Amino acid sequence: MNSYLLFKSLHLIAVISWMAGLLYLPRIFVYHSENNNEIITDVFKTMERKLFYFIMTPAMVLSWLFGLILVHEIGFPQLSNSWLQLKFLLVLILTIYHFYLGFLLNKFKLDQNQKSSKFYRYINEIPTLLLILIIFVVVFKPI
Repeated sequence: MNSYLLFKSLHLIAVISWMAGLLYLPRIFVYHSENNNEIITDVFKTMERKLFYFIMTPAMVLSWLFGLILVHEIGFPQLSNSWLQLKFLLVLILTIYHFYLGFLLNKFKLDQNQKSSKFYRYINEIPTLLLILIIFVVVFKPI
């Protein structure tokens, strides 16, 4: 079996899982911020916590792990390629966004959210834009 293709497949599976969470969690925040019912608020808190800690974060760690294994497979000198450096920068921004969602999650957990549902609708577009950029950089290797 080709180990490169195995790790590439595992990397893609992890990235898809991570992206699903990055797109879904802010959407839950939209509904949570519009809600005033205490029982439903507890349901949102449970959903957010489980999504972030049991799906998104492990998927992020696996995305990084398999991505770094892929770099090892192709050889570390490939890190001198500008397209790969740009991809790493974009993935780093996506990772920072992930932890920012964790910060917002903690605000909801403590009932200290002060952001509007409109804010969450806007930040929900960030991972989509980053995903588009990352895919174009990886596929076309423009630089």
